[in-house]
Amino acid sequence: MHETREDLASLQELLDRSAALGGPHLRSVITAERRLSAVELSDRLVGMRLLALATVTADGRPLVGPVDGIFYRGAFYFGSSPESVRFRHIRHRPQVSATHVPGEELAVTVHGRAVPIDVAAEDQAGFRSSLLYIYVPRYGPEWEDFLAGGACYARIEAARMFTFHMGGP
Repeated sequence: MHETREDLASLQELLDRSAALGGPHLRSVITAERRLSAVELSDRLVGMRLLALATVTADGRPLVGPVDGIFYRGAFYFGSSPESVRFRHIRHRPQVSATHVPGEELAVTVHGRAVPIDVAAEDQAGFRSSLLYIYVPRYGPEWEDFLAGGACYARIEAARMFTFHMGGP
C-alpha cells in the first residue's frame, strides 16, 4: 500500500461523497455494510488489477477495453501505447469510466478524467518504482526498456468512486 494519511483521507471523502450522491437503486445495492473504506480498498488493490476502461469517441459512443490498472496513492493509473485509439480519445475527450470486477464479490468503479503523466518525471519516481516492482519480475529486466521506450500512462482523477464488497476476504 502506497497511500499516505492524506491520500487515505481524500479517498475516504471521495468514497463517502460518491455514495451519498448515488441514486436510490445504487444505494439499495451498495449498502453501508457492502462498501469498503479507503484503507480496505487500498489493501485490496495492491499490484496490477485488470480494469475495463471506457473512453468516448468523437460522436459520443463509449468504447471499453481491458487495461492494466495500478492503484497508487488513492487513484487508478493505466497505460497504453501513445498511438492507441484509447489515448487518441483521451487527448480530445478525457472523460473515462473504469471498473475492476475480479468476481461477483468485489467491484470498484471510478468515473472521472484521464490525465496523462510522464513516468520519467521526478514527481512520478514513486509510481515508476511501483511499475518496475510489479512488471520486472513478471516480464524480465527488459520491461524497463519498454517503459523507457514511450509507454503512455494516465491517472484517473476521480469525480466519483464506488466500491462493492460481499463477504469473504
